[in-house]
Amino acid sequence: MNLAEYRGVWVFLEQQDGRIAPVSLELLGAGRKLADKRGVPLSGVLIGDQVRELAADAFQYGADVVYLYDDPIFRNYRTESYMRAVIACVQKHKPEILLYGATSTGKDLASAVATDLETGLTADTTLLDVDQETGLLEASRPAFGGNIMATILCKKHRPQMATVRPKVMKALPPDPNRAGQIVEERIPLREEDIRTKVLKIVRETSRRVRLDEADIIVAGGKGMGSKEGFQLIHRFAEAIGATVGASRDAVEAGWIDHQHQVGQTGVTVTPKLYFAIGISGAIQHLVGMQNSGLIIAINKDPDAPIFQACHYGLVGDAFEIVPLLIEALQAESDKEVQYGGKV
Repeated sequence: MNLAEYRGVWVFLEQQDGRIAPVSLELLGAGRKLADKRGVPLSGVLIGDQVRELAADAFQYGADVVYLYDDPIFRNYRTESYMRAVIACVQKHKPEILLYGATSTGKDLASAVATDLETGLTADTTLLDVDQETGLLEASRPAFGGNIMATILCKKHRPQMATVRPKVMKALPPDPNRAGQIVEERIPLREEDIRTKVLKIVRETSRRVRLDEADIIVAGGKGMGSKEGFQLIHRFAEAIGATVGASRDAVEAGWIDHQHQVGQTGVTVTPKLYFAIGISGAIQHLVGMQNSGLIIAINKDPDAPIFQACHYGLVGDAFEIVPLLIEALQAESDKEVQYGGKV
């Protein structure tokens, strides 16, 4: 493989229901930094049916070029059809870096593409950088149970690929005046060539916790002691109108469902306010909430790692501190009622 033939940073632009997925816009922000550092263009790969107009959104968020596969055969995501489009585009235009969102679609597609192209793929990356001279992508992620950060390189193969979780990177502010180049691409693909068929799409109907959309999160860890003790987290969250989160330890102990888990094996969140109560602050939890606007930690261990990551920390027993907070909030609420909303 002649590595010198490969140039440029690409982002797979995942789209659904007529819009580009937020994680893809976030990756355009990260990709813009990598491309500028290397002095190369930033491109997006957009696949779907009647999605041409979405290219304008990609340009607003930093893309210079969009490679467009717009055909009814791509109406619904299928591994085989999307994989063949991405592989054809890579083989024709030869990017040095290709990024995907770590969604169910992105992870499925990235692994299939990496296998066929016989190149490397770093999963669930939390930090991205590139060597300005060599073009080596430095993709970092927690390893060994979250005890260390490993930086993974793909020295002998291209493109270098990584999946990145939603909310880890930050999208650039959209610039409606930015424009770019649309490169229309086609591959000789017929419906009968694809082994899988989409018969019906059933939308999720069960009520789900949307941690990644919450403005305030109260998260509890193993310091809450038991399932009964964890109920204090629910009480506090209800008192301040917050969503309940949890560490992996609390989830594995059976105190709360996995959909509430924050961290490497849970959800990455960026609320305006994050309470970490009884959470020690292992790196696998920190990578899921470290970009929160304001982090307040409560832990009785003064040496807990969480105090190195928070903005404000309270050293003490959560079962003494949190009830006082709830009591103070209730008193303020009673004052508002008494004085007609004015305190």
